[in-house]
Parts: sequence; structure tokens; C-alpha cells
Amino acid sequence: MNKFHEFDYYLIPMKIKKVLLVFLILILSNNLNFSQSLENKNILVVWGGWKGHQPKVFADKVIKWLKSQNAKITESNNLEVYDNYDSLTKFDLIIQSVTLSDISNNQADNLVKAINNGVGIAGAHGGLTDSFRTKTNYQFMIGGQFVAHPGGKVNFKVNMLNDQLTQGLNNFEIFTEQYYMHFDPNIEIIANTTFDNKFYPWIDGVVMPVAWKKKYGKGKVFYISIGHDPNEFIRYPDGWKLLTRGFIWACRN
Repeated sequence: MNKFHEFDYYLIPMKIKKVLLVFLILILSNNLNFSQSLENKNILVVWGGWKGHQPKVFADKVIKWLKSQNAKITESNNLEVYDNYDSLTKFDLIIQSVTLSDISNNQADNLVKAINNGVGIAGAHGGLTDSFRTKTNYQFMIGGQFVAHPGGKVNFKVNMLNDQLTQGLNNFEIFTEQYYMHFDPNIEIIANTTFDNKFYPWIDGVVMPVAWKKKYGKGKVFYISIGHDPNEFIRYPDGWKLLTRGFIWACRN
């Protein structure tokens, strides 16, 4: 074998190795997105609104987990925390559990602007998608709005789709409200459910998102629709894992 052939032989495998190395790094970095902690991240937990969704119970569970992550936590049960835009920009993530509440135009504008400029937001059930029914700019930012839960609490299946946040998670059957949503076609759906004809025959076979992620300007949004009772996240651990992975994903890097 002459020197040209020797050079050619060794050069090609090295290029392949470099490509494989880059590919491996990308895979590992995706996995680390939800295995890393939120240590020293500034996180605002906002709760309130309709008591039927037990927002304080949800907030307490989330705060307990955030403490295990060594996050810097600010808790508020008042939407006045949205009054000052500059204060909101100091947070890396807002976790909101507020249902059927009134928010001022200034508060809604500040919140939307903060997400647009890089703050993340995440939440579950009506605490994020049935918060402020009159504020379409907020709904546009979140990516959807609750409109119905046919039959109230029912048994249905949550299907995990192929995404870095759902890796290793299983589909599961759950008994809770199956949310029917108006949603932005621009969201990235990572879990879904299918409606049957038991209550409304015309929605038989309709596939509806259960969890999504999306970008809004420089910020990121994560949402999961289960959680009418916050203890569902204890009874259905894959739902809790997806939620906490969503917190990490949505948090500003």
C-alpha cells in the first residue's frame, strides 16, 4: 500500500469519527436538558384563582421539588407580582397555577413581554390554559385555551410522542378531566389523547394535545393538561416526570 493509499485510508475514518462524535454530543446534550438541575435559577411560583383546582396544593408540591433542585424560589398568591416588568425579567422561569382570574391589561402585557424577552413559563391544567379568558394576547403566548371537558372526570389514555422530554416515559391510563382545547397549530405536541363518542358523537376520534412545548420570542412555554387534582401527579408518576422535565426545558439557560 503506497503512502497516498495509507493517507486516504486513515483520513476517511477520522471524518466519520468526527461526525459520529458531533452526533453523540447532540444526543447527550438533549438528554441533559431534563436531567440537569435548576440550581441557582430564579423561579417565580404564582398561584391563585379558582380554589377548585387547589392551586396552593399544586404550588406546595412544586416548591418542594424546586427546593430539592436548589432553585432560588419566589412565591406569590397575587397577580400584583406581574405589575412590574423589570422585576419579572429577573426570573428564569415562571410556574403559574391561576384559574379563572382577572388580570389587568398592564399585568398581562408585562407577562407576555417578559416571556417574549426570554423568561420561561410552565404549568398544568387550567392553571395555565384557563387563567385569563379575556386576554387573547396571553392565550396566543401560551398556545391554547381550555374550552370543555366532556363528561367531567373520565378514564382516558395519555399517549407519549417521540420527543426528548418523553424519553423513557410510558403511555398511561388516567381518571381525570380530558381537556378539549382550542390550540395554536404552531405548538409542538409531545403527548396526546383521543376522544370517543360517549358524550358527544361528533368528536369521536378527535386527537387532542395533552402536553406541548413552544417558543415565544426568546422565551419557552411548557404545558400539560392533566392535574385537576394536583395529587394526580403522585398517582401518575410519568405525568409528574414530564411536568418537571418541562420546567427544566422552559427555564432560561
